[in-house]
Amino acid sequence: VQLVESGGGLVQAGGSLRLSCTGSGFDFRSAGMRWYRQPPGQEREWVATITDDGEFTTYKPSVLGRFRISRDNVKRLLYLEMNNLKPEDTAVYSCNTQTYWGKGTLVTVSL
Repeated sequence: VQLVESGGGLVQAGGSLRLSCTGSGFDFRSAGMRWYRQPPGQEREWVATITDDGEFTTYKPSVLGRFRISRDNVKRLLYLEMNNLKPEDTAVYSCNTQTYWGKGTLVTVSL
């Protein structure tokens, strides 16, 4: 199983980024997927979940209305669209399914 994130970077507050996660080595279209993040010096925290068919999504309250999780089962891609970014969104963002994790991609939001 391999999960590889991309799309992180430096953005000013109020800006947007779209993260991607490509999955291989498992039945992607049958797997619920999640995004997590780990802010500097803090514990990893859950951000969003999407069901295998993309029908249902849930979000951490502080990102609800700003972030959107989605997936493309044909391309085996998971996305996290992040809008109106805030400095407190600065973190390493990782995708997850079952017990598998990607290495993460760093998002830095400056004032």
